[in-house]
Amino acid sequence: MSRIQTVFQRLQGEGRKALIPFVTAGFPEPALTLPLMRALVEGGADIIELGVPFSDPMADGPTIQRASECALAQGMSMRKVLDAVRAFRSENAATPVVLMGYANPIEAMGVETFVAAARDAGVDGVLVVDYPPEESVAFAGAAKGAGLDPIFLLAPTSSEQRFADVAAVGSGYIYYVSLKGVTGSGKLDIDEVARRIPQIRAAVGMPVGVGFGIRDADSARRIGAVADAVVIGSRIIEEIEQSPRDEAAQRVAAFMRGIREALDTIGSAKGVTQ
Repeated sequence: MSRIQTVFQRLQGEGRKALIPFVTAGFPEPALTLPLMRALVEGGADIIELGVPFSDPMADGPTIQRASECALAQGMSMRKVLDAVRAFRSENAATPVVLMGYANPIEAMGVETFVAAARDAGVDGVLVVDYPPEESVAFAGAAKGAGLDPIFLLAPTSSEQRFADVAAVGSGYIYYVSLKGVTGSGKLDIDEVARRIPQIRAAVGMPVGVGFGIRDADSARRIGAVADAVVIGSRIIEEIEQSPRDEAAQRVAAFMRGIREALDTIGSAKGVTQ
């Protein structure tokens, strides 16, 4: 059982929901990546999604685009992202780390080289936005062979066939994109999310995390009431942007504590299949 699967099993037993924050590696400067990861854990993160900066992040809105551009301008690379994970893992053996990004940096390194390097650095899962499941059998197999969970996206427009494709190759959890748009955009339709989650969970047999559009304790609580995990990204990047650099980690931890407290008011999760 992977570290990610272990976390979800523990949370289910405790009747709690997973909090999965996202930060862009190298933003606002490479030296702050490790302190920010520590702050996320201090604030109650169960799993960390660490963004790999990319020049054309097509699924991301302007906030995360700015963060990627800033990180790349300071020389952040895939190997430096893995160095950050390695440093984090040397002091934290429990919190899973998922790399979230795009195919190009992986292809540039080479899939086999990337998978081995990610495993050695202590990465637990990989979510590649532009690797569709039906074309990812080889990649998913390589990841699983190295002990990494390949995590895939589903959207409001996803078909039952796409559910089946994801179930066949994915593991760890599903990232359900709650909006028909990019990160940080649009307005959540809680009723629609509530309708879709049981269908997805039944089809894929994995916990379902929901992201895109969750910005505060209230929206996190409402989504957490129907999902197995809440994913927050753009709002955390905004908090970092608005903070003096020497206060960024402290302010992120404080923001996270409010989300954690909201999620912990929710009753026991129902129907999660490991």
